[in-house]
Amino acid sequence: MTVHDLRGAGSAAATLEASPAAGPGEAPTDSMFERARRVAAVAASFAEAVDREARFPAEAIAAIKAERLFGVLVPKALCGEGASHGDVAEICYILGQACASSAMIYAMHQVKIACVARHVEPGAWHEGFLRRVVEQQWLVASSTTEGQAGGNVRSSAAPVAPVGGRITLDRDASVISYGADADALVTTARRSADAASSDQVLLVLERADYSLAQTQTWDTLGMRGTCSIGFALKADADRAQIMGPAYEVIHSQSMVPSAHIFWSSAWAGVAAAAVERARKFIRKAARGAGGQLPPAAAYLNKAQASLRALRALLAAAIDRYEAIKHDPAALAEIEFQTTINLLKVDVSELAVATVMSALRTCGLSGYRNDSDASIGRHLRDVLSSPIMINNDRILANLAASSLVAETPQGLRG
Repeated sequence: MTVHDLRGAGSAAATLEASPAAGPGEAPTDSMFERARRVAAVAASFAEAVDREARFPAEAIAAIKAERLFGVLVPKALCGEGASHGDVAEICYILGQACASSAMIYAMHQVKIACVARHVEPGAWHEGFLRRVVEQQWLVASSTTEGQAGGNVRSSAAPVAPVGGRITLDRDASVISYGADADALVTTARRSADAASSDQVLLVLERADYSLAQTQTWDTLGMRGTCSIGFALKADADRAQIMGPAYEVIHSQSMVPSAHIFWSSAWAGVAAAAVERARKFIRKAARGAGGQLPPAAAYLNKAQASLRALRALLAAAIDRYEAIKHDPAALAEIEFQTTINLLKVDVSELAVATVMSALRTCGLSGYRNDSDASIGRHLRDVLSSPIMINNDRILANLAASSLVAETPQGLRG
């Protein structure tokens, strides 16, 4: 198996060699990327079974915990590694080349960590939570999809209800990815019973604070291992577990940028894996034909070109977010908000196009499920990208802002 880097040339293979993982409380000695590549080797070994059985990728998640990668985004002051968004995106890309479901679970976990870590207030309960994530390598799930609202994460029906110094929440969570296997949960909720649906808070729950009763199943075309099942969520927690800033702020400054960067990196990894299979297929075919390239090699060129465009989009978005992530005014600008929302749209469409070109490169061998050039799982997984949080919804939400955004008059301005 070869693992290519998000920002590197993508031609050199990275060797996956086993080495002892850090024990509980020990600081890892290897780089997070070396550890991610070891996880990728495990994830790749079980990817077919995870897809076939539509089961949680337990082996890959256990490897992530053993390599202590769940807490990398937590600040060093809270025992984490202080990783950047670019670092986490790289890990998502590495994992995406091995197992799409494992990569997406990791990406979704890190989105919630990014939201809590950026907006935690000094001395707040959430500092202890982040320390526990690092120390115990907790997997954190997300509940932002509710009832009939579907993917409209800026609308909540269920309110938090005060009961003395505590709060309760009774929520129809129509999707909680890997909820049954998570160690903690971060959920949106209406601020109070008389608040508007858009007046939301972010609530952090540890496993002892909530119960889940399954209401829906998960039998899908792809991303089968994310186990994005529906649940009735009931929570009883301390009032201090509500994040201080309004969710509106967290959503625009952290939730959307983190989600679109990390999800996109996972999809890019899936696309890269498909391109690598196509490249190997053409090399094998050329050797068998005395060096003569088959006509399908033209599709490999298309696949590689769209993958380059996809990676360039991601790299630019990561650099821009890293440059302004501590500047609320810059984050709120229409240009940035439009760009970061369109990142998800553009990358998802490019990822699908890339995998389709890889499939056409391999032809029938790529179409078969019993071939070493099979692209079927990659295509089914990547087709989730424009659908899970539908691109049409994002484009519709951006329609109004496109009317007031000025057309650039210069190439760089």
